[in-house]
Amino acid sequence: MTGGRRTQAERDAMTVEIGYALVSAVFAAVVVFGAVAGPVWLFELPGTVETVLTWAGLVLLPVVFFVRVASVLYRYRQESGQPSQPGRTNPDS
Repeated sequence: MTGGRRTQAERDAMTVEIGYALVSAVFAAVVVFGAVAGPVWLFELPGTVETVLTWAGLVLLPVVFFVRVASVLYRYRQESGQPSQPGRTNPDS
C-alpha cells in the first residue's frame, strides 16, 4: 500500500483481514471467557468464587477481543507496508 489510491485487490485484502481479525477475536474471547468462567457452570463453587470467576471472565472478554483485533491488524499493516525489492528473492515464494 503505497501513498496513492489503493487498488481493488488491496481493498479486498484489507476487508478479508478485518473479517479475520473480528472472527478470530470473537473466538479467542469466547474461549478465554469459557476457560475462566466455565467452572461456574461445571462445579458447585462458593458464591464468592462464582462471582469472582464470572466477573473476571466478563472483564477479560473485551480485553482479549480488542488485543486480538489490534494485533492482527497491526501485523497485517507491518507485512503489507514492506514492498518487495526488485532483484531479490521473495521469502514467501
